Amino acid sequence: MSNLEWMALESKITELIKLCDSLSEENKAMRAQQENWTKERARLIEKNELAKNRVESMIGRLKTLNQD
Repeated sequence: MSNLEWMALESKITELIKLCDSLSEENKAMRAQQENWTKERARLIEKNELAKNRVESMIGRLKTLNQD
C-alpha cells in the first residue's frame, strides 16, 4: 500500500472511531430516557390504580345510599 492509501485508511478508521463514540453517547442518553419513561409509566399506573379504587369505593357507597 502506498503512503496515500495508508493515510486514507487511517482517516476512515478515525471517522469510524468518532462515529462509534457518538453512537455510544447517544445510546447512553436513550437508555437513560427509557429508564425515565419506565419510571413515569409505573407512577402513572399507580395513580390510575388509586383513582380506580377511589371510584369503585364511591360507587359502592352510592349503591349503599340508594338501598337505604
